[in-house]
Amino acid sequence: MNTAMIMAAGKGTRMMPLTADRPKPLVEVGGVALLDHVLDHLRDAGVGKIVVNAHYRADQIEAHLAAHATDFDVLISDERDLLRDTGGGLVQALPMISDDPFICVNADNWWTNDGENAISRLMAHWDAARMDVLMLLVPLATAYNSQGIGDFNMDADGRLSRRVGDATAPYVWTGIQLLSKKLIIDPPSDVFSTNVFWDRAIAEGRCMGLVHEGMWFDVGYPAAIAATEERLGLHGAC
Repeated sequence: MNTAMIMAAGKGTRMMPLTADRPKPLVEVGGVALLDHVLDHLRDAGVGKIVVNAHYRADQIEAHLAAHATDFDVLISDERDLLRDTGGGLVQALPMISDDPFICVNADNWWTNDGENAISRLMAHWDAARMDVLMLLVPLATAYNSQGIGDFNMDADGRLSRRVGDATAPYVWTGIQLLSKKLIIDPPSDVFSTNVFWDRAIAEGRCMGLVHEGMWFDVGYPAAIAATEERLGLHGAC
């Protein structure tokens, strides 16, 4: 697996006022842009091609990625005219993605590896006979800065199911996953969530999970930046 899709097209509304003059992927933790943190992990996992969608302040995303052209084959999936949400973004970018399965990473989380690179672990655990989605998860109790009540339940075989109603779920999705291209079909509209694809995989018992062995942080809102830096001892500089 050599190709990764980076979801970077959101408006960054929850990250205001930090996103008043920049897109969310260029907000920094410990002096490192969120997008660069993702790229560091992808580079370490041997990824050579990235497809990045862009909408809000897309010119800044493109200019920033130009500095990484020596490390990656960089393609931009341009959503300037229409923000397509995560599912629609995947559909538009799919012709640019050569690998199957492919890596998909959100640009608003921060993680550390405890041993093997987490993306490499996902790739090693992929089993096309059993899955169309493989999500990297963290226990709710150690999902730092998370403001939710969990996303998924997981059975002994690693098969995922949705949280029910207002009940808590033991696992939080990290924003990191592997996806089979055969799942990215029959879009309901131009703008829709990846939940449509996940629900199809869950219904067929082909949405699986792998528990992350390092630390993970939700950095999707301003207060989470300082909290992450403090826990990691970054104090604004790496």
